[in-house]
Amino acid sequence: MRLALYLTMLGGGGLAQSTVAPFLRVANVTPDIPLILAVLLGLRRGPEVGCVSGFALGLIQDVAGGGFVGAQALTKGLLGFLVGLLGGRFQVSHPLVQILGLVLFTVGEGLARYGLLRLFHYPAGFGDLIALVVLPQALYNGFVGAAVVLGLSLVEIRRIWDPWR
Repeated sequence: MRLALYLTMLGGGGLAQSTVAPFLRVANVTPDIPLILAVLLGLRRGPEVGCVSGFALGLIQDVAGGGFVGAQALTKGLLGFLVGLLGGRFQVSHPLVQILGLVLFTVGEGLARYGLLRLFHYPAGFGDLIALVVLPQALYNGFVGAAVVLGLSLVEIRRIWDPWR
C-alpha cells in the first residue's frame, strides 16, 4: 500500500504537474495537481499522510519549477496536516464536502504561500494575486478535484459491488 502511495505522489503529483497540467491550461490558469492530491490524501488518510505527502509533493513541485525552493513544500505540508486533522474531526466522506474543502484550502494555501514569499520581499500586489491567480486556480482545482473525487467514488462503488471479490 505504501508503494502505491509513493508512486501516486511521484507520478500523479510531480510528473503530472509538469507534463499534463500545461495542457489543461484554461485562460492562463493551470490546476495545482499536487495540492489536489495532498488535500485528498489528507482527508482520506489522516494528518501524518497528508503532511508527508503534501511536503513531498510540494518539494517536487519546487524543484521542478525553480524559484524559491521550500515555499510549496512548507505550505502544502502544513495544509495536508491541517486537512488531515479536520478530516478526523468532521464527516468528510461526502464528495461535495471534499470539493468545497479543496476550493477553500486552495485559497488558504495561496494566501499562506503569499505571506511566506512576502517575508522575502516578493514583488506582487495582494489584490492582483487574489483576483488573477488564487481564486481562478481555486475554482479550477474544484473542477479537477470533482472529477478525481467522482473517479474515486466510482472505484469504491465498484469495489463494494464486485461479485468476484
